[in-house]
Amino acid sequence: MIKTTKIDTPLGEMIAGATEEGICLLEFNDRKILPTEYKDLIRLLNTTMEEGENKHLKVLKKQLKEYFDGKRKKFTIPLITPGSSFQQVVWHELQNIEYGSTRSYLEQSIALNQPDAIRAVANANGVNRVAIVIPCHRVIGSDGRLTGYGGGLKR
Repeated sequence: MIKTTKIDTPLGEMIAGATEEGICLLEFNDRKILPTEYKDLIRLLNTTMEEGENKHLKVLKKQLKEYFDGKRKKFTIPLITPGSSFQQVVWHELQNIEYGSTRSYLEQSIALNQPDAIRAVANANGVNRVAIVIPCHRVIGSDGRLTGYGGGLKR
């Protein structure tokens, strides 16, 4: 079962979800795609979802607070990230972008040894269901500007 809870952050209210194995969701509460992400996770993990707590959600809350307080640079919580093998590789590589650093979509594609896969990398970034922890926000346009962020550019 996926347990979900609300978490207040400096960027706004987020919804977190976790199974007994790890965190599978961390998303901004105002995202229009959130209901679709719920349905996808229920289908992909072949389970149900309800509000509640578990050990991973408690650790996530603690680590997020430390992160936003500037005391944590890397998350150590277990993740459950169902997706295609390509998405898995992209999400894993996102976690290699150091705290305080950014990469362009082209640089991210090159890091994956797929320099022609810029759009596919951008799409995989966009369907990341574990915001902040899997730092898709660290990927920017080649010109150094923000080109889009599912959580909203204001964040």
